[in-house]
Amino acid sequence: MQSILIVDDDTHILQLVRIQLEKEGFLVSEAKDGTEALAILKKAHCDLAVVDVMMPFMDGFQLTKEIRKQYDIPIIILTAKGQIEDKEEGFLAGTDDYLVKPFEPRELIFRVQALLRRYQQENSTHTIQFGDTEINLNNYEVKLGDKTLLLPLKEFELLALLATYPQHVFSRTQLIEKIWGIDYEGDERTVDVHIKRLRQRFSTLNSSFSIKTVRGVGYCLEPAE
Repeated sequence: MQSILIVDDDTHILQLVRIQLEKEGFLVSEAKDGTEALAILKKAHCDLAVVDVMMPFMDGFQLTKEIRKQYDIPIIILTAKGQIEDKEEGFLAGTDDYLVKPFEPRELIFRVQALLRRYQQENSTHTIQFGDTEINLNNYEVKLGDKTLLLPLKEFELLALLATYPQHVFSRTQLIEKIWGIDYEGDERTVDVHIKRLRQRFSTLNSSFSIKTVRGVGYCLEPAE
């Protein structure tokens, strides 16, 4: 499970962002200023930081610079300012993304997920190992023992996502957003069709996983029984 650090001196914002992130299955750590945030990072691993600009003791730009010196994690800056100069300062400090208050919580979630996905792709070994199944993100091959499968792109991306977060239940809406994009105009039955095809492809193979349907919710990938 991935961990997100939220840094903001506004307790309302902390609570709002924490609730939204926890709904998506993230672990959340909270800090009210930069000093507290750095102390948390020394003690616990965080996969991404959401940092407010206007804070006491150390502003968000300074904190971003300090994080960049010590940790290779994506950073999103939150600010009430929208001027181009502030955006420029944020990116010069090392932020990966920038969101102006007030913001839609769902937009923050999309940006968090996109950054985590990008960082994971950049820093991964480009293979996902699940039991005796190897998913190669470079050539889009799936190896199962001595067999090699070439899947259609969306089936491959769907399998790779589920295998990256085994036993995590994704709703159909989440899968649509992550694989087909938030602007996709089709319906959620697309997910069901692709899941069915994946199950059929692996049904005759002694695969180390199964794709489980969680009724009323969505799907997850589990070790084969």
